[in-house]
Amino acid sequence: MVFLTPLFLIGLLAALIPVAIHLIRREKPPKVMFSTIRFLKKTSKKLVLFQHLQQIALLLLRAAVIVLLVLAFARPLFNQSVARLLDADPQSAVILLDLSMSMRWQDNFDQAKAEALAVVDRLSGSDELGLIAFSGAAEVVRELGTEGGQVRELIESFGEPGFGGTRYYPNLRLADQMLEDSRYENRAIYLISDFQEVGLQGADESWKLAPGVALYLIDVGSADSENLVLTDVRSPEQLLEDSAQQQILARVRSTGTQYLGSGEVSLSLNGQMVDRRLVDLTDRSEQVVTFAVDFEAEGYHVGEIRVAGDDFSDDNAYYFTVDVLPKINVLLVNGEASDNWFDDEGHWFGLAVSSTDSSPFYLETIDPAELSAAAMRQSDVVALLNVGELTSTQAAALSEYVVNGGSLLIAPGDRVDERAFNQQLGEISPARLEQVGLLGRDDYLVIADYDRRHPILRPLGSDWSARFQGHWRLMPSEDAKVLMQFDNTEAALVEKDVGEGKVLLFASSLDLEWNNLALQGLFLPFVHETLRHLVRSEAGQSAYEIGDSINLAQFMSDAEVAVRDANGRSVSLEANNLQRATSPGLFIATSGAVSSRYAVNILPEESDFTRVATSTLYDAVVNPDTSPLQSREAQTAQLIEELENPQRLWWWILTLVMALLLVEVLVANRTYR
Repeated sequence: MVFLTPLFLIGLLAALIPVAIHLIRREKPPKVMFSTIRFLKKTSKKLVLFQHLQQIALLLLRAAVIVLLVLAFARPLFNQSVARLLDADPQSAVILLDLSMSMRWQDNFDQAKAEALAVVDRLSGSDELGLIAFSGAAEVVRELGTEGGQVRELIESFGEPGFGGTRYYPNLRLADQMLEDSRYENRAIYLISDFQEVGLQGADESWKLAPGVALYLIDVGSADSENLVLTDVRSPEQLLEDSAQQQILARVRSTGTQYLGSGEVSLSLNGQMVDRRLVDLTDRSEQVVTFAVDFEAEGYHVGEIRVAGDDFSDDNAYYFTVDVLPKINVLLVNGEASDNWFDDEGHWFGLAVSSTDSSPFYLETIDPAELSAAAMRQSDVVALLNVGELTSTQAAALSEYVVNGGSLLIAPGDRVDERAFNQQLGEISPARLEQVGLLGRDDYLVIADYDRRHPILRPLGSDWSARFQGHWRLMPSEDAKVLMQFDNTEAALVEKDVGEGKVLLFASSLDLEWNNLALQGLFLPFVHETLRHLVRSEAGQSAYEIGDSINLAQFMSDAEVAVRDANGRSVSLEANNLQRATSPGLFIATSGAVSSRYAVNILPEESDFTRVATSTLYDAVVNPDTSPLQSREAQTAQLIEELENPQRLWWWILTLVMALLLVEVLVANRTYR
């Protein structure tokens, strides 16, 4: 036997009331003094015993009436177990537990865990249960199974949420897919979150949950919040020595439901406080703060901008790095020097390279006869402009310079002999020179195609309006890359890796003799990007956001990379030297003697605590073909009623109570008459 409302059994204590009354009313016979007892009738012992038994029977009847009334209200069932009641409609359920950064606010996550455990407790042993702990994407997935205890242990093991963003739709899709293979038709998703409005990004209005899948939204968010966040920071990533004073801009915003009127923003460089500024947000929700900084020393500088004035410190910092590089030493070998600047082969190139003090290059110009191994060792890149035949010693030194890591830019002109060039520099040149192509006064070539993804050409745009009336016809080598082509499909710019160095061959001159490129707006950035690419590989990304995949091969290749955070703790990596950005801070990647620094920052939108009504999300994703489902408690009550109706034990018990009451009246009248 089981009782459907067992709390009523506490009423069994009321059965002690008749016993207490009986004991209280029991009196000892009084002693009365008589002069003689010959006139008193002797009472039979049997009569006394019979009255005593009547009183006991009356007591038991009254106690039985109370007990039976209590049992009737407790609603007993025979041959039915609680498990059958609870498992009559088994359920397949998936719990979606929000692990995004906003759940770090106050006790949001503790409440979320408590709600998730309550869902586990409400389900029975035969129910299927799965778990998805998510932020922007699913972080922990537990497939459907009947091991509710294991799901409980997994939920209890979560220490604190991470720093990821919030995305509801991809995780609801995943839960819906998990329920496609569920055992039972009763399917449900329990989404536990603070319901940030930003979580609705990427919504697909055409997508709905599968028909029949119920959605329960459990809101653990705080109604009131106040928060200051750095929504945007602008800082240089790379600088050159002796660069002018730099400005770092930080945008501060109040994003909570209750706006904060003030705060403080501070800037630290290399662990030292540099400056701090007060922020006044009385009349506006955001303010831009400007810091003026001098980066003097060469090398990596790590910085941190921090905002203070709120109670949520997890999003109060922004990290960045600045790499101060030495200037590039350029050795210009001028093959056609002239006192007349218009006829000087290196005049326009020299203006582009070092016309101002803030130029990123040091330029040294020499004649071809002065070219030597010693001169090249002092240079980062050598530019041969219309240089005729070299000596065998110079050619060998130039080849050795490139193979050992030097960079070479060649722009042949009318003084170059193709046979001598191909013989002396053919092994390192990206292409062989075939013959000069000269066009008439009214005829010219233009740049028709170029590799828009190449580091030299990607930032330059498409305004290549220069006209070429003279050029060298090239025969690119098999291992060379053609970066630019004329409109007659001939190569204009060819690149080749030689040993540890690079060589670029431009098919025309870099003065005004064969083209007007030097007069175009693209000439200066073209020269700068070409020299930067020859000397330094493209700068790797130095700033990331939570959720990004960081390819550490951009910092170090062909070696295993170790990563540590700002506190020196080792960071685990994924396969192939990939790191998934899961926490903010400054990191250092090391491979052998080579190291590089980079920063990871939080997603600013995750600091916006604006909430969305649960009904909005419910109406957006629940399939209209899904009938509203009763709660588990309502279903259980309905099942209990269905199981109880055929037996109606409480009715028979009440009938017995009425009969016992009649008997009690009869016994009471006979006992105390």
